[in-house]
Amino acid sequence: MELPSVLGVFAHPDDESLSAGGLLARHAESGARTAVVTATWAEGTHRIPELTRALGELGAGRPRLLGWADAKVPDSAPGRARLLDCPLEESVTQLVCHLREFRPEWVVTHDAYGGLTGHPDHRHTHRLTVLAVHAASLPGLYPELGDPWPVRRLLLATHPHSAAAELGHLLLRPGRTGHSVPDATVESLDVTPWLPRKLAAVFAHRSEVVRGALPGRLAAAPPAVRELLMGTEWYQPHPLAIERRTARGVC
Repeated sequence: MELPSVLGVFAHPDDESLSAGGLLARHAESGARTAVVTATWAEGTHRIPELTRALGELGAGRPRLLGWADAKVPDSAPGRARLLDCPLEESVTQLVCHLREFRPEWVVTHDAYGGLTGHPDHRHTHRLTVLAVHAASLPGLYPELGDPWPVRRLLLATHPHSAAAELGHLLLRPGRTGHSVPDATVESLDVTPWLPRKLAAVFAHRSEVVRGALPGRLAAAPPAVRELLMGTEWYQPHPLAIERRTARGVC
């Protein structure tokens, strides 16, 4: 059975694989259209070929780039502003264009905390996505970008309190505070059937493996630990799209 089409919107290359790689692979395997918009890093930088390989593993098409700079890596988009400093109207317009062109049934992005790490680029991408999903549905906004498109579900990749308490010390660097949401607000998705594809996508981000970021720590971990950390994904449905939801959740 073909599942709904999905557009992921994430801050950095590798966020799509770590946060929603299982969901993206599941939908692509069913025959659904899947794609990913990445807010930071620009064409011509070393992470875009890695992103291309990761999306190939997930069946999520070509990279779609907003092209802003990472908050902590100015060379990620030479000559362009940081995502945190870019004009909001411009970035929302960029994303509305992708939404109306791809016309996804579901959109998935970071939660309002910016996920477990609380990265400021993640938080800003969440805000940008919520605004753009709403704007894309309104005929009076950006008519030059195409016909309005109402997204049916907006899902926020997150961690419930229980999972953060169990796994946070393995996912976060020592001394970092994790951010999580109440268990009752979250839908869980077992992605172990798609875990090999998800991990292949994570490891395609080779520069992150080499520098010892989370992909690197996963590469060094035993298979059982990898499955523990990456075999379940959690999503918080955003009320913006609640009226257009089907009865079925992510499971």
